Amino acid sequence: MKRRALITGITGQDGYYLTKLLLEKDYEIFGMIRRHNRTGTELGTVSSLESLINFDYGDMTDASSLEAIVHRIKPHEVYNLAAQSHVKISFDSPVYTANTNALGVVHLLEAVTRTVPSARFYQASTSEMFGNSVDTDGFQRESTCMKPVSPYGVAKLYAHQMVNVYRIQHNLFACSGILFNHESPMRGDLFVTKKITNYIKDVRKNGFFNKLQLGNLDARRDWGHAEDYVHGMWLMLQHQHPDDYVLSTGLTYSIREFLQKAFDYIGISDYTAHVEIDQRFLRPEDVHHLKGDSTKVRTVLKWSPKHNLDTLIQSMIEG
Repeated sequence: MKRRALITGITGQDGYYLTKLLLEKDYEIFGMIRRHNRTGTELGTVSSLESLINFDYGDMTDASSLEAIVHRIKPHEVYNLAAQSHVKISFDSPVYTANTNALGVVHLLEAVTRTVPSARFYQASTSEMFGNSVDTDGFQRESTCMKPVSPYGVAKLYAHQMVNVYRIQHNLFACSGILFNHESPMRGDLFVTKKITNYIKDVRKNGFFNKLQLGNLDARRDWGHAEDYVHGMWLMLQHQHPDDYVLSTGLTYSIREFLQKAFDYIGISDYTAHVEIDQRFLRPEDVHHLKGDSTKVRTVLKWSPKHNLDTLIQSMIEG
């Protein structure tokens, strides 16, 4: 019998790559989607895989819909990727972010615990939970103190801690992946890496017309490829014991360095004529430095990323 996987947030970047991975491993895939007012927007990144996925309508803020879906499917594995996933938007919509990213996860944990307590549960945690907290060696790891500086990070930390509660108190096989920034051609257009690579593609095709509007260029991030990171998610649920793991490359670059590499790829040595700072894109409080230590997942689960920043940028420009 095929293993059944329920993926919330299936229509996003990670949902696409995780679906492809699980299909290759002969899973039966169930994806939870929200109803949209506009037709043609519900399936997002997985529209090309529509015939291979079973879809259910649900919402992280509606506990009854989650319980009904879990009860009907009775999945072997649950991957919770659903979230309000943009940090800047979380400052504009903190209540919605909390309801979706924090309380929504508790709704789903409750549904799984009551209906399929033997299922394995994955929670998409984030490096934004660390805020500007860094260990003395410059890295962030599973034991690093978490001090988020955005409503997004705070909501994710609540969910992260609740996963630990359900693992201990309810004996649920529940894991959290503390994923550092990961990108791909499927990344949403609001994210800075996609804004940059979309601009590069446009310049290469149509020439230079308007400047690229960006915020803080000095923020440093540990960027990986989503294709590598969803493999780490799957490995967590195949292990004998549930635990939390950092997924990262261990290398950090500024947005300025990302910009330069992207422009270098199309033969432009100086990006400055193409970029201007727009105050609208500056966060009230920003995370300055993210650099993950993924020693634990590399040792325990034998995971390692195949992509580096250069191949990531190439895939985003060519994809």
